Amino acid sequence: MLNNKTVSVVIPCYNEEFQVVDKVIKTMPEFVDLIIVVNDKSTDQTEAVVNNYINNEINGVNNFTKKILEYSDNPYNTVENIFLDIRKEEEEYYIPSEIFQSKKSKVVLISHQKNGGVGAAIASGYKYSRDHHIDCTAVMAGDGQMDPAELESICAPVINGKVDYAKGNRLSHRSAKKFIPKIRYFGNSVLSILTKIASGYWRISDTQTGYTAISLEALENIDIYDIYKSYGMPNDLLVKLNIASFKITEIPIKPVYHIGEESKMKVSKVIPKVSWLLIKLFFERMTKKYLLKDFHPLFLLYFVGFLTFLINIPVGSKFWWGYFINSDIAYGHLMLHIFLTTFSFQSFIFAMWFDMQDNEKLYEEY
Repeated sequence: MLNNKTVSVVIPCYNEEFQVVDKVIKTMPEFVDLIIVVNDKSTDQTEAVVNNYINNEINGVNNFTKKILEYSDNPYNTVENIFLDIRKEEEEYYIPSEIFQSKKSKVVLISHQKNGGVGAAIASGYKYSRDHHIDCTAVMAGDGQMDPAELESICAPVINGKVDYAKGNRLSHRSAKKFIPKIRYFGNSVLSILTKIASGYWRISDTQTGYTAISLEALENIDIYDIYKSYGMPNDLLVKLNIASFKITEIPIKPVYHIGEESKMKVSKVIPKVSWLLIKLFFERMTKKYLLKDFHPLFLLYFVGFLTFLINIPVGSKFWWGYFINSDIAYGHLMLHIFLTTFSFQSFIFAMWFDMQDNEKLYEEY
């Protein structure tokens, strides 16, 4: 426990070398109350190694029981009963799994019956923590590329009630540019810029880090089952947190590479896929937060900006076609092209400025 608050760590695993998973569990800090290993249908010895801890080693006591949500006969609690129905319906959206646990060990194994992706594995771990009412849930990779010594600093802002979500930031380290592989540094930087726009958390960076901590309140108020199931999971989660107006922070951490198993992420495939996801998430955030939940003028500014941009495409194309091909300058088209370009640009700038101002309160310096 930290400051009398319970802490769990979710470790998503897929074909990690079993020695690495073993090392991650052995080096877990003492204050961690629950270690939730999610085996995402691995074909190696991950499951056997984790089960060894559960069945043979006494490394803490698991006193956590699932929080039972009960129906009420009180007519004033009808809405709570509907909520329970919704929770039950959500069960089918999680990856089917088998849970191995023992009262003699604080290690819990959630073994997926089919491969779902890293996001799906984290969602299963989040659900277990939520259902067992854990105050703070951290995520550490099973490949050994996250320093356990930094776990307390990641959890502290959540434990102290300053924020609901804390994430590591490797890019702020003084050796980041030299130590992080260049292709990963570039890919991370590109996705971080796009995530700023999509999520509304304009002051964040290193959006792809998986070293995070989240509060119980946040887990109870976002749709865990709907978290993106692949490598875009951190980006999707940030958008969900912003829509729900949760406060976040970043903690400087060391970049760690070449320990244990190499990352399975292929940057050339991930960037286009996650970029498209972020475009969709941007429009989702605009619609849910600034139109349906709480109307804001920035929604209209973004809408007008996109509308004039789309109208400007044929107008601009016709002008430049005439200029380069026919050498025939249509000054009417030129003036309209300049007006639409200027108007759409100004609309985007003002919309972004409104967005930054509105979300400034959701970022906490720590």
